[in-house]
Amino acid sequence: MSELQFPLKNDTSRKIIHIDMDAFFASVEERDNPELAKHPLVIARHPSDTGGRGVVTTANYLARQYGIHSAMSAQKAYELCPQAIFVPGNHEKYREVSQQVREVFQRYTDLIEPMSIDEAYLDVTENKVNSRSAIKVARMIQRDIWRETHLTCSAGVSYNKFLAKLASDFQKPRGLTVVTPEDAVEFLKELPIEKFHGIGKKTVPKMHELNIFTGADLYQKSEMELIRYFGKMGYSLYRKVRGIHDSPVKVTRERKSVGKEHTYGNPLTTEEEVLTQLRQLSEKVDFSLKRVQKHGKTIVLKVRYTDYSTITKRVTLPTYVSKKEAIFSQASLIWEEILGLEKGIRLLGITVTNLDPVTYENIRLPLWGESEQDF
Repeated sequence: MSELQFPLKNDTSRKIIHIDMDAFFASVEERDNPELAKHPLVIARHPSDTGGRGVVTTANYLARQYGIHSAMSAQKAYELCPQAIFVPGNHEKYREVSQQVREVFQRYTDLIEPMSIDEAYLDVTENKVNSRSAIKVARMIQRDIWRETHLTCSAGVSYNKFLAKLASDFQKPRGLTVVTPEDAVEFLKELPIEKFHGIGKKTVPKMHELNIFTGADLYQKSEMELIRYFGKMGYSLYRKVRGIHDSPVKVTRERKSVGKEHTYGNPLTTEEEVLTQLRQLSEKVDFSLKRVQKHGKTIVLKVRYTDYSTITKRVTLPTYVSKKEAIFSQASLIWEEILGLEKGIRLLGITVTNLDPVTYENIRLPLWGESEQDF
């Protein structure tokens, strides 16, 4: 009995860009210390400092030539390349650079779906520079990111997210790959099956058992065969290898808070040390609020002691704050309520929540009483 065939619909109307920062953490470290670019660089604590524990976050392209990759154990990376330089990484710095990159995206579109700290999908079908060319927009984004962060990224341009993701990985680093509706099926047929986004390491051996080594092999399988072997994923793969993937770019929710915290190798034991650190954290929160153009009404102070007990207290104000002086003042008042230095302080953190855009002002309506305003 022959299978029922229904015509497949392929929406090719969208213009999607996938931006993927090149070896992001390693590139930030190389930018800030150019000497590192001359050596294999691994972002992880050196295994000699951890008793062999820990995993690689990322590695520069020199280190990758030795077979080092993200999620590999740091010990294995050391065995592959003992001369590599290991850097623990500074995730606070990476988050700040990621925010700079996000601000570049926002100049071109509001339809942004971040997938991680270093990659995002952008729908530029309609865009803020009124360009009909997604390729031109992708080049402009690459240019702006380089000018403002001195970091490179790779871009994939196509009519859906699946193809844009594959395209961005096609010519790294600094690549720009375009997959048009006319070229999509041929592009997919030539790819090794391992390159298909969504096919994990555990699925690859099963694909090979079925003599599926390339997109062309996958294309030859019927829909029912793929569903029989792979279930719901088989249904999806049958469409993907034909260039069909209609998932829209999903815009993430508005940011709810901005915060900074720091862990101290030498615990804080004096009032002066605590206040100095609170002042520094307030400055960093001020800087981050400026970046996202937000202010908030709630200040949260987090204190963790050397025995890992943690206290979190907050205060909600009648007016918005964003300046370091006001943040420090409120954090200091909360600290006065907590105090307690006997155990030593291992971590301090300040967060501003209850955020609104800076365009939202504090408006008092004198004709209404407080109970009416609560309405």
